[in-house]
Amino acid sequence: MPNAASELNSNPAAVSGRGWVTVMLFLLFFVYAGDAPPMVNEAHYLVKAKNFWQPDWCAADLFASSGKAHTTYYAVFGWPTKFLSLTATAWIGRVIGWWMLAVGLRRICDRMFAAWWASLAVATLWIAGIEYGNLAGEWVVGGTEAKVPAYGLVLMGIAELVDRKWNRVWVYLGAASAFHVLTGGWAVVAAAFAWLLTEFRRDDRRPFWTRWLFVGGALSLFGLVPAIWLTIGVDPSDATAAARIYSYFRIRHHLLPADFHWTWYLRHLVVLTIVAVGAWMDWRRSPGHTRLFSFTLGAVAVAGCGLVVGALPAVAPDLAAKLLRYYWFRLSDAVVPLMMAIVIMQWMVDVRGGRRIAAWIALMLATGLVGYSTYDRVVLAVPPSASNRLLGWDASLPPQAQQQAWDDWIRVCQWARDSSDPGEVFLTPRHQQTFKWYAQRSEVVNWKDVPQDAASLTEWNRRFAEIFPARLGTIRVTIGYQSLRQFREKYHARFMIVDRRVVGDQLPLIRIYPQRSEDNATFAVYELPR
Repeated sequence: MPNAASELNSNPAAVSGRGWVTVMLFLLFFVYAGDAPPMVNEAHYLVKAKNFWQPDWCAADLFASSGKAHTTYYAVFGWPTKFLSLTATAWIGRVIGWWMLAVGLRRICDRMFAAWWASLAVATLWIAGIEYGNLAGEWVVGGTEAKVPAYGLVLMGIAELVDRKWNRVWVYLGAASAFHVLTGGWAVVAAAFAWLLTEFRRDDRRPFWTRWLFVGGALSLFGLVPAIWLTIGVDPSDATAAARIYSYFRIRHHLLPADFHWTWYLRHLVVLTIVAVGAWMDWRRSPGHTRLFSFTLGAVAVAGCGLVVGALPAVAPDLAAKLLRYYWFRLSDAVVPLMMAIVIMQWMVDVRGGRRIAAWIALMLATGLVGYSTYDRVVLAVPPSASNRLLGWDASLPPQAQQQAWDDWIRVCQWARDSSDPGEVFLTPRHQQTFKWYAQRSEVVNWKDVPQDAASLTEWNRRFAEIFPARLGTIRVTIGYQSLRQFREKYHARFMIVDRRVVGDQLPLIRIYPQRSEDNATFAVYELPR
């Protein structure tokens, strides 16, 4: 409806109801993503944030003490770690991030629809579209990390784009780039693409090169400078080696198109098709629709460039490795499902006949999918970061067994925290990512916590190959005395935590914990030989 925003602004009751809509959106996000911390990436980001504010905390940990790429996020969201637990800090970050997402999404829907419930319908469709229709594994509504407030600011910028308030667009997207330079940066590219399509040929076009564009650029420096700082003084060969590790080994499931399963392409094609049909029918429904479709097209164009880059490894592997690190599919994974949700909502309120029926069916399906995802996590009853599905370890294990393993993990981490000095370094199981979160102690290496500066990333790769050798399936630590002695001397690690499901109970080492097997059926601590 072209006049939805003006009608809403002229209706005092509707204006006063915006706050309640925002609250309901926030509650939807809470129901969907309100799992016990740490959620996906929370242990990754908040560990770095705590070390940012307290450099002596886990100072011997390679990842925690490595270069800080997301400095703005650490500075803004990390300071509570000085006074509160990591869990409490995670909840603070979630509340702020979800509220920003709710405000941004509500503002977009206010400009597109008169119906108060449109925001809730769009949010449900959007969440389902991202989870079940992404191409490269992106998510938006979840735990706290740098991209969540960045996406909140991107949504606010998109709302201003719909209203043709370009100066505000650049400021919001610049602020988003300060938190996460790639999330905000690709949004700037998509917005510039939208400006080119919708403004360039107009006689009354809004100027592109304004002081507000430069204000946004200045804000983005808070995210760009720390990222560039990590590359200063790095030898080109080291930078290339680090890029290959990152793009072809550690993060290939998000970056390398050849690594995407064919079903990912199929499901994303379904979402793209709905958006394409909506664009064909409604491109000129209103100037706001045209700008929003143009922004989405810009995001798709960025992803298209990513597919081209993804074809380069066969002919220019080093160049491809460097380019793939820019997460070409991140923005489209978030924006295309959002546009799909808006298209479906438009059909629900403005269209008669088959499309309207199909739109309502789509909303019911999305509600069912979101409900199923929520129920699945509630039944599992362990933090997502500790679920076997995420850890890639026996994903079919029943919830009760996973809960027992998680309880055992908490107990062994508590033992490590209570029975060792703060500067102690541990060898830990490969398929875990929360040792520092629960034990507050350093570890030699794990799979999840990969640094981003070249030197630390190269060292991470060397350590991982040494600690979890390929000949043992990269899943277990060697128990050879000579190697373990070297680990103790090289990494100053006295203790090794093992998963007894992987290594069994017959290790020729001194077991420190548990004294009785029934006290912890899953994990054990051994002292490394001198």
